[in-house]
Amino acid sequence: MKVITVCGSYKFKKEMNEITEMMALKGNCMLTPIELTKTNKEAYTEEEAIMIDKMHKEKIKLSDAILVVNVNDYIGSSTKSEIEYAKSLNKEILYYTDLIN
Repeated sequence: MKVITVCGSYKFKKEMNEITEMMALKGNCMLTPIELTKTNKEAYTEEEAIMIDKMHKEKIKLSDAILVVNVNDYIGSSTKSEIEYAKSLNKEILYYTDLIN
């Protein structure tokens, strides 16, 4: 079993949920981004946005790997920073596009 943090754009929420379920059913402990209740990240204060990012990076720190949900090879700036953070911690990087084929 691996502990895996899911990373990716909220516009791929459906795909995030599907791959999270698939990986959990294979015996992995999946950590997901928090479910934001506001329509977009800009609706949060700067302090709240920093806290959301910090907590997600804590999940990455606890994980063995991250799973990047890169639908159509799209990786946004926040996800790119999460990949770089995971690499700096020598975490395994898994990509959605490699797992669904």
